[in-house]
Amino acid sequence: MLKVSIVTISFNQVEFVGRTIQSVLNQDYPNIEYIVMDPGSTDGSRDVIKGYESNIAHIVFEPDEGPADGLNKGFSIATGEIFGFLNSDDILYPGAVSAAVRFFSNHPKIDVVSGHAKVIGPDDRVLRRAYSDRMSVFRFVYSSVALIQPSTFFRRSAFNRTKGFNISNRAIWDGELFFDMAKANCKFGRSEEIWSGFRLHRQSITISGRTAEERHEVIEKRYAQMLGRPRNRWDRVVESILRVWRHLANPRDTMERILRGPVYGRTLD
Repeated sequence: MLKVSIVTISFNQVEFVGRTIQSVLNQDYPNIEYIVMDPGSTDGSRDVIKGYESNIAHIVFEPDEGPADGLNKGFSIATGEIFGFLNSDDILYPGAVSAAVRFFSNHPKIDVVSGHAKVIGPDDRVLRRAYSDRMSVFRFVYSSVALIQPSTFFRRSAFNRTKGFNISNRAIWDGELFFDMAKANCKFGRSEEIWSGFRLHRQSITISGRTAEERHEVIEKRYAQMLGRPRNRWDRVVESILRVWRHLANPRDTMERILRGPVYGRTLD
């Protein structure tokens, strides 16, 4: 039976971290190694985490250099064959881990698999559904591929083909890792199941972490990293075309956007 290692990075999420931990501990898959990293919460999160100590394989309370560094440290002690990571405000739905392992078992050539998610508010109310795209390096460079991070699992061997998470990347460390895996010729798959709850709240990056100017800066840096040069006007044309293509290629996500609004940039009023 494949061992699955899941890493949660937690920092001052006392309102949600208990629900995150429970969602992992309540999975029906019997071979999960759960690792929780907290670099210095001061809001009571550590007391919540300690309350589950007997059921968590590793709890690490030590400083880090940001979320990416915390994840690298977590995976450095992971012993599983399948990896996943869950932020301390997101949740896994029942059966998610079993479904991911089953997918890998049925598709031995796949290195990374993404499922879909429900976007939830602070009270677990479902705001909309979000659907992962199929991976394409070309379209990913032009911001036309979205992989739902808490619904994504990957083989240890895929992680080892990369240098891990880029600790200097404090905005899209997950996306950069997936891009590095794709560049390393990892094979990506997609499950049609909903595996996670991707939470929006006033302190989350999606809602409040970036003004339009800050988001623009992050996007420009992303292009420079991936293209090896600054973005030019022709890149913007290509991006616009590919985004239209994405809306046509992922009609379920497009319909959710039309009916219930976007995932990013929304409010919770």
